[in-house]
Amino acid sequence: MALTPDDVARLAGLARIDLSDAELAHLAPQLDVILESVARVTEVAGADVPATSHALPLVNVFRPDEVTPSLPVDAVLAMAPAAEDNRFAVPRILGEEA
Repeated sequence: MALTPDDVARLAGLARIDLSDAELAHLAPQLDVILESVARVTEVAGADVPATSHALPLVNVFRPDEVTPSLPVDAVLAMAPAAEDNRFAVPRILGEEA
């Protein structure tokens, strides 16, 4: 099934992309090749091939959370340009409300 420029125009409309007639005519055969390639891959995958999302198995590489001592608040705020209520004071950037 070959894609027509009208098919591409419908897809472009759904994606809210404005394409000229020349672009539609140029993209139709290119998108058709992509669809044919995907169809060819689905023919190769048989029932004996398990569905996978990655070629290699993934392993969680996160380390476990461990509580460790941190710096005292006074030491952390000692070099801060501004501090207020044991916190860093920074300029407001989202407006003056609140």
